[in-house]
Amino acid sequence: MTTLTFYTHPFSRGRIARWMLEEDGLPYEEVILDYGTTMKAPAYLAINPMGKVPALRHDDTVVTENAAICLHLADLVPEKALLPPPGTAARGACYRWVLFAAGPLESFITARRHGALAPAREAGYGNEADLMRTVEGALAGRRYLVGDRFSVADLYMAALLGYYMRIGELESRPVFEAYAAAHLQRAAAQRANARDDALVAERAESA
Repeated sequence: MTTLTFYTHPFSRGRIARWMLEEDGLPYEEVILDYGTTMKAPAYLAINPMGKVPALRHDDTVVTENAAICLHLADLVPEKALLPPPGTAARGACYRWVLFAAGPLESFITARRHGALAPAREAGYGNEADLMRTVEGALAGRRYLVGDRFSVADLYMAALLGYYMRIGELESRPVFEAYAAAHLQRAAAQRANARDDALVAERAESA
């Protein structure tokens, strides 16, 4: 039997990976780590030398980086079609949008927050106008990024858009709001958020 161990913190990008775990429906063990302590301890650095979460241990294989974890998990349950079949145009499009969200989109928002935007010609995210036009064009008039059903690309994009709009880091354009809201209502997303919210509450009570 496959053994999955999920390393995370409720205030982290691990919320996206947890949603993916819930979509998979596979049993997993969770290990909750703390910033600056257990996340930087030798035991965890042996798993992820970056000392960051999330990370996933699948039997003897360790997967780090949120997008990689989500894509790996999608491959574990082919019957759920969270990734289109290998070698298809749809599979390529799915890779494109997962990595676009995890790369240019998130990098731009983080750099802008800290006032450290690189020149557009040097940065992978280019400039804000091009980035927003690309995202809006991909979503306009569509419920799904790829084909006619929910995929890991929708999970990743909806999670990021929903989060950054909620904290005011991204303009709440109608097309973004409609798209994210539709997917964040999925049962797996609700279960994942409920678990992480419960962990936040437990920590607040013990503080």
